[in-house]
Amino acid sequence: MNFTRREAVKHLTAAGAGALLSQCASSQKHDRRPNILFIMTDDQTVDQMSCYGHPYLQTPNMDRIASEGTKFNNCFCTNSLCAPSRATVLNGCYSSNSGVQTNSYPMAGDPEQLNPDLMTFPELLRDAGYQTGLMGKYHIKQDPKGFDDWRILPGQGKYFDPVFIENGKNNQYKGYVTDIITDKALTYLDGRDNTRPFCLVYQHKAPHRPFTPAPRHAKLWDDVDIPYPPTFEDDYSTRRAAKIATDMKLNVNLLNDYAEDISGMTDAEAKKWIYQRFVKDHNRAVAGVDENLGRVLDYLDDEGIIDNTLIIYTSDNGFYLGDHGWYDKRFMYEPSLRLPLVIRYPRLGTPGQVTESFALNIDFAPTILDIAGVEVPDYMHGRSLKPILAGNTPDEWRQSIYYHYYENYWLTVGPGRDAIEDEDFDYESFRKKVPSFAKNIHRVLPHRGIRNDRYKLIEYYTERDGYMEFFDLKTDPHEVRNVYGNAVYKDVIENMTRELKQLKARYDGV
Repeated sequence: MNFTRREAVKHLTAAGAGALLSQCASSQKHDRRPNILFIMTDDQTVDQMSCYGHPYLQTPNMDRIASEGTKFNNCFCTNSLCAPSRATVLNGCYSSNSGVQTNSYPMAGDPEQLNPDLMTFPELLRDAGYQTGLMGKYHIKQDPKGFDDWRILPGQGKYFDPVFIENGKNNQYKGYVTDIITDKALTYLDGRDNTRPFCLVYQHKAPHRPFTPAPRHAKLWDDVDIPYPPTFEDDYSTRRAAKIATDMKLNVNLLNDYAEDISGMTDAEAKKWIYQRFVKDHNRAVAGVDENLGRVLDYLDDEGIIDNTLIIYTSDNGFYLGDHGWYDKRFMYEPSLRLPLVIRYPRLGTPGQVTESFALNIDFAPTILDIAGVEVPDYMHGRSLKPILAGNTPDEWRQSIYYHYYENYWLTVGPGRDAIEDEDFDYESFRKKVPSFAKNIHRVLPHRGIRNDRYKLIEYYTERDGYMEFFDLKTDPHEVRNVYGNAVYKDVIENMTRELKQLKARYDGV
């Protein structure tokens, strides 16, 4: 019988367990390549960890990864939307190549799916002898590729009593989804082959809308009055693309979530009430993730394998927690562009390192493959973060990042082109004109842009006049003053426009 260490301790006396463990250690030939634990939440902001400075949300287990590894202060997504981000993570490519550009529909043709010509990092690891598992949220239309064992939520899934698709079969479980995902992760780890390295992709639904914490966390911070962000009453006066994104406002789309609670309130009162409630629930859901992350880290400790495990913790994209009066993501503004990223791998040393080097989610797959000793394919757009983890950022490391958001392209052509710029845009009548119109979609126009350590240039390329935005992040960190066309920045804008053109050609072929 092939006992795990945990089973041995459970079933034998202390002396017997010691003898068995000694025998196992001497008789088995272990593959010393690192294990991989990749952890990703849904819509968690860079600020929602105490190691990043959150004033009251304590995340000791996320912080442990940072304190024993590396914390990235400048990690960004390449397309701030769930499915595209997840595809990018899997095959290391921008959305132009990954096969998934939007959440709900392609720009044309059949439903989007991962590019079949590109292997994902789990496929490459499995071919190299790794055992691979996927537990939790997946949110890509076709079945997972490259996993020996996969147990995923259908679409967004549910917070309570969720259904899981388990290697193709549906099963429902009682309880809270974050706990259940972790149960499945631990069951997978307990059933692994101890002589082979594993790659476990462990992904949470939380803290995605409807912002639902576990009952045990439902009253956390009830007595806390959360300060409103500086841009809470943003009037979008210099940013017309932001002004038409009415569906992202807290007091528009979230009214349905809290209709009973805000009955009788004015719009201003409802907006403030919704903010306090939804941000607390968002943080409460993150607290549940951290609690469950602790269970997994404790397991790795108990098994004696944590120091031979590469642990990556991140989110699929950032989120607006009342910033600009919004919730959701999409725009290339800082709250949705930035990602939390902490990585622990003691073999590379440098515990407690904090780096300002730019990282992107296209880098995750190359990093995993590089540290696992698997060749990184040429088609991956990202670069391995391994030298940065070792404290040696290459001299030629990127000094700027490229971003491209695709969704709603079709809203700016045909019957949508005039409607999208209309303040009184009528969704219901427009749905009748355009049958492919997706429900609950936000009016964020397609755009691409470039950001360096101080400046950001954004191009809304479907607008008739090629509408542009430019921000000086040093003097305007909250991005409320579009200074595109300001003579003070003429040379900087020209240089960044040239670089944007080069990056468009490199990554999008345009």
